[in-house]
Amino acid sequence: MSTILWVILGVAAAVVLWFVAAYNGFIRLINRAKEAWSDIDVQLKRRYNLIPNLVETVKGYASHERELFEKVTEARTRAMGAQTVAERGKSENMLTGALKSLFAVSENYPQLKANENFLELQRELSDTENKIQAARRFYNTNVRDLNIKVDSFPANIIARIFNFKKMDFFELEEEAAREPVKVDF
Repeated sequence: MSTILWVILGVAAAVVLWFVAAYNGFIRLINRAKEAWSDIDVQLKRRYNLIPNLVETVKGYASHERELFEKVTEARTRAMGAQTVAERGKSENMLTGALKSLFAVSENYPQLKANENFLELQRELSDTENKIQAARRFYNTNVRDLNIKVDSFPANIIARIFNFKKMDFFELEEEAAREPVKVDF
């Protein structure tokens, strides 16, 4: 009788330890994904802060391109106001397209392309775009790991009990992901 009791207590302890380890694993993955999203957010804010300076610099040389400036400003405002990961991805695609148009217009102004401020802003924006892509890969890796665990047996039992949900990937349009904002010097 005593041996059976110890076996039952041992099995119960193993189940409790597994529950604790699985729960803590979910918490770790969720926090990693949140941290990774924070990295993306920092880079996007840096990008948003560069855009007004870029627009003002281009305005000095191409003041008649008002519609384009409004498009860039509107895309920036939408991106800054996006609430969900999916909304953010969609608005970032719009902003990337608007910036590509802005850089295309700058090609028509040789004096602008020679302006030191414009060149520095282009360099900073290009650097920021690279950091956004790196942060996006890191975030999506963490989200993938979490989503796999939410779906995998037996961890999915813990996920259902504690209401752990899958997270959305931060996806950009394929074209935008393959072609970062072009910066010509």
